[in-house]
Amino acid sequence: MSKAFESIKAGLSEALAHAGGKRTTVREHRIAHVDVRQLRADIGLTQEQFSSKFGISLPTLRHWERGDRKPQGAALVLLNVIAKEPKAVLRALA
Repeated sequence: MSKAFESIKAGLSEALAHAGGKRTTVREHRIAHVDVRQLRADIGLTQEQFSSKFGISLPTLRHWERGDRKPQGAALVLLNVIAKEPKAVLRALA
């Protein structure tokens, strides 16, 4: 079989082992959860101000704060950056 096939096969085997809870060399990159309501309160913004400043729809923000939904992907990354460096993000967006 080709090297490409063997590489893909090895990767799939490792992924299945990892998913099954076995020890592997797989690296997982998990982005930390952000308490959106607390973050907004810490910055001192209303829901309307927060959603407007950071380009998040108001209904989405409300869902996050109620816990109906969780931020994912790029939104979760943005929230983590805001949580760590709110002043820098606000300066960058000014």
